[in-house]
Amino acid sequence: MAAFDFGVKVDPQVFERQLNTSCSLNVQEYIKRGFEMFKEHVGEFAGFTLIIFVASAVSSKLAFTGSFLFSAVLASLSAGYGIAAFRLLSGQPLEFADFFKGFNYFLPLFLAALAGGFFVGIGFVLFIIPAVYLAVSYMFTTFLIIDYRMEFWQALETSRKIITKNWFAFFGFSFALFVINILGFLALGVGLLVTIPVTACATAIAYKEIIGLYSTEW
Repeated sequence: MAAFDFGVKVDPQVFERQLNTSCSLNVQEYIKRGFEMFKEHVGEFAGFTLIIFVASAVSSKLAFTGSFLFSAVLASLSAGYGIAAFRLLSGQPLEFADFFKGFNYFLPLFLAALAGGFFVGIGFVLFIIPAVYLAVSYMFTTFLIIDYRMEFWQALETSRKIITKNWFAFFGFSFALFVINILGFLALGVGLLVTIPVTACATAIAYKEIIGLYSTEW
C-alpha cells in the first residue's frame, strides 16, 4: 500500500461474526503474552520506543511546526508496534526496519488519528462519558487499517461497533493497560521503554484473538 492511498472499503459481512456475537477477553493472558513478546525482542522494542521519545523531545523544541510534524507522523510510528506484533504472531522474522512500515499507511492512519482525536475531544468538551466511550471503542482502528488496508472512516466505525458489543470488558482492558503505563512512568519514566511496547503488543494480541489476522504481509 502506498503511503498516500486512502485505503479500501471492506465488505462489512467480513465482520458479521464479530458484530453479532459477544466475545470474552483474557486480559491477563494478553498482557502476559505481550511481555513475553517484548522479552524475546527487547532490543528492537526498547530501541524503537527510545527513538519515538527522542523524536518527541526534539519536536517539542521546534515550537508549533515541530510539534505538528511529530503529531502527523505519530500514528504511523505507533502502528509500528502493531506491525511488529503481527509479524511475530504469524511466525515471521522481525527486523528493526519493520517498525517503520507504518508509514506505508500514512494517510489513513493520519486521518483516523485526526478524526478520532476530534471526536474524543468533542466528547470531553460536551461530557466526559462520550469521550471515554469513543477512546476505548477506537482501540482496533490502527490494526484494521494495517491488516485490511481499510479506509480510515470504516476502520473507526468497525472498531467502534465490534468493541461496543463488549464495551465494559474492553474498558477494563484499557484501564489495565493505562495502569501499567502509569507504573512505567513512575519508574522514572524509563519504565515506559518496557510498558509501552508490552501494552501495544497486548492490544495487538487481543485484536488477533478477537478479529483474527487477515493479511500475511504488513
